[in-house]
Amino acid sequence: MSNSTLNDALQGAPPPDWTRRPNAKDELRAQARELRANGLAYHEIAERLGVSKSSVSLWVRDLPRPPKLSYEENRRRSAEGVRRYWAQERKAREAQRASEVAVATAEIGDLTNREILIAGAIAYWCEGTKRKAYLNLERVVFVNSDAGLIRFFLRFLAAAGVQQSDLAFCLHIHESADTQAAQRFWQEVTGASSGQFRKPALKRHNPKTNRKNIGDDYHGCLRVSVHRSSGLYRKIEGWALAAMATGPVRPGIEPSFIAPGEGFEPSFSAPKALVLPG
Repeated sequence: MSNSTLNDALQGAPPPDWTRRPNAKDELRAQARELRANGLAYHEIAERLGVSKSSVSLWVRDLPRPPKLSYEENRRRSAEGVRRYWAQERKAREAQRASEVAVATAEIGDLTNREILIAGAIAYWCEGTKRKAYLNLERVVFVNSDAGLIRFFLRFLAAAGVQQSDLAFCLHIHESADTQAAQRFWQEVTGASSGQFRKPALKRHNPKTNRKNIGDDYHGCLRVSVHRSSGLYRKIEGWALAAMATGPVRPGIEPSFIAPGEGFEPSFSAPKALVLPG
């Protein structure tokens, strides 16, 4: 039998399954057809399967066009697309953020005592109690809810020569929170004894307030006080003013106010004589 006779005899007959070669995209094609039957548009199928729209068109163009979606279904699918997008985008942004934070952390490295004093004085000037014109009270009192900042402030006090026994602590917290658990938390953070902690200061709960600081991660604020600290307060004020008075360092220009050495002795250039017009 010739090939032409055989071809004429098999015209229109489907090839047997054993002659078919497996196609890597057969599964994707089947998924695309199923999604099209469920009413998804070409771009939605392409986005979900990670293929091109032309491939989707080739696979499903013989299927009938799905009916027009209702307003509610459009909103639901739009919200689902946004959710899937941000599920991936959020991971990418968190990874980028973590990388940038790690690079910045490596740039700082280990701090010297001088750098600890500078940073601690600025932190205190931002968060600590300061002398007012109407209240001439010079005492070191620092309040914060961040455990890391509290640890650093204690490190700053140690660098400034303050003994652990000269410290007193007080928990400030809402009365609806777990006061005992918060007290244990801050004792662990500070390494202080229970005798150094005063009676907690409780804030009256207002049920009308929509508070976000709730749950197991809420530990209130810790108040750190230094006994007999008027001298230390004046040092902190001087260190902070010195750090804030230092202008931006530009190439070839010496800053007008510097704090050399461990003692923070400020060095001023002599002011020029003021000449008034005659």
